[in-house]
Amino acid sequence: QVQLVESGGGLVQAGGSLRLSCVASGINFEESLMRWYRQAPGKERELVAMISPSTNTNYSPSVRGRFTISRDNDKNMLYLQMNMLQPEDTALYFCNAGIYAQYWGQGTQVTVSS
Repeated sequence: QVQLVESGGGLVQAGGSLRLSCVASGINFEESLMRWYRQAPGKERELVAMISPSTNTNYSPSVRGRFTISRDNDKNMLYLQMNMLQPEDTALYFCNAGIYAQYWGQGTQVTVSS
């Protein structure tokens, strides 16, 4: 059974930082393409960043230069370092895995106050 469990969300002021974590089980993590998505109220779910098994990364233009995705294959952990947070980054952030992006965590809330 695949499980993805996110943590690290919270309330932060604009300009602040947060680090999200996701622990994965039930998948071959080191061979998995991993992603972070987010969904703001009233908006569609958005792909924020992805990291390949070889640690190639890709980012949404809205977060490039501010967010960094990384992984620790020894610990089955996925991270998202978020710097220079802005109110528009407020959303529920999801960890995602699977060749078809079919596995989802429950999400962790990030709220950025102005």
